[in-house]
Amino acid sequence: MRTEPTWRIPVGILGLLAALAVYGLIVARYVPEIIGGWPTLAQTIVYVILGVIWLLPLRRFLIWMETGHWR
Repeated sequence: MRTEPTWRIPVGILGLLAALAVYGLIVARYVPEIIGGWPTLAQTIVYVILGVIWLLPLRRFLIWMETGHWR
């Protein structure tokens, strides 16, 4: 268990915010052009999937922030 502060936590939070901002901008810029003509239900499903997909690498990233190891 960690007892001292580590540089990985603030750097990790800033990195996470930057990565989410870039991901959000990419999704907001390109996805509407691709699925804009689709039925509303299909668009909703795509946006829900894209809204959850960023969670996939989050576990390993949080482990790195706490331990310094990716596993």
